[in-house]
Amino acid sequence: MQRILIVEDDIIICGGVKIFLESKGYKTDCAYSAREAEEALSNSYSLVILDINLPDGNGLSLCSKIRKERRLPVIFLSADDTDEDMVKGFMAGCDDYIAKPFSTELLNQRIMAVLRRAGQGVTSDLFQYKDMSADFGKMQVSINNEPVKLSVTEYKILELLIKNMGQVLTRETIIERIWGCDESFIDGNTLNVHIRRLRQKLEPDDKNPQYIRTVFGIGYTYGD
Repeated sequence: MQRILIVEDDIIICGGVKIFLESKGYKTDCAYSAREAEEALSNSYSLVILDINLPDGNGLSLCSKIRKERRLPVIFLSADDTDEDMVKGFMAGCDDYIAKPFSTELLNQRIMAVLRRAGQGVTSDLFQYKDMSADFGKMQVSINNEPVKLSVTEYKILELLIKNMGQVLTRETIIERIWGCDESFIDGNTLNVHIRRLRQKLEPDDKNPQYIRTVFGIGYTYGD
């Protein structure tokens, strides 16, 4: 599971971002100052969300320090929203810059994009998880080394979920990525039917899925 450090001195904002990201399948920690962030960075993280204005330091300096010590993606989340502020952020080494106030779903999409660029998604053509294996180059899926015949749409949904393993994809995101439209343009039951067929073909017990899991009220995720 991908782990994100949120460095934000506003307890309400930090808590809100933490709750939202955990609903998307991330593991998150909060640091409320530069000192706490430096202590937390002794742990392993996939990404840092960093405010610029901290009570005991400057996020720009902290970002520069992170850049010198490791390859760790950084997204600034700041009320400093002028072009000059953003240029300073990118010069300090950030991977993206989001101005407050912000959309949480936009934040999630930016995180996904930064992690993909950092190569922290499933990038190899070959994939193995429990009894399932997949060769994305050949569009082949197997369970216990036995080939599973999937429709093109079923395969695309499975590939999308696998390549975003560890994250929760909303129904809207899946529909937009697979069918190129929003839910109002297709039968609302279409995605449900494809997920059900996938589970019937892949899961040892499709009533208790271990591969394609439902996150009620949000969407789907792949794996634990």
